[in-house]
Amino acid sequence: MSDTDLEREGDIAADFLEELLDIADLDGDIDIDVDGDRAAVEIIGGDLSHLVGRDGEVLDALQELTRLAVYRETGVRSRLMLDVAGHRAARKAALVKIAEEAIEEVKAGAESLSLDPMSPFERKVIHDAVAAAGLRSESEGAGPDRHVVVLPAE
Repeated sequence: MSDTDLEREGDIAADFLEELLDIADLDGDIDIDVDGDRAAVEIIGGDLSHLVGRDGEVLDALQELTRLAVYRETGVRSRLMLDVAGHRAARKAALVKIAEEAIEEVKAGAESLSLDPMSPFERKVIHDAVAAAGLRSESEGAGPDRHVVVLPAE
């Protein structure tokens, strides 16, 4: 997908989110960017914690609704990433630390290391960090029990 297509996704998402913020009478500014191969949109501003919810559950739902709004306009499934008040960015930094600790344990001789269950976003962050360190990882389990297992390189 070209940067122009991703920018269009971001614009569609921003329009949808601005309308939603207006309906809910919430203050927030929309920041649009292209992050690698996906559009990245962030809502920033006042107290937006209610748009994040417990463990990011509301944020995940809002992201899916935004992706559906983009799909409705483009006919193409979006991989757009939504963040609210830096929640995902902070979570990503914490996950990278978790991944680094797991990587060190496996490099020190652990046969494998199973992490706690995580959302798809969280598992991807772990998989990317493990791959960058030259090790392997797999997702195991189903539904809310799906988790990452860190393994030595083959």
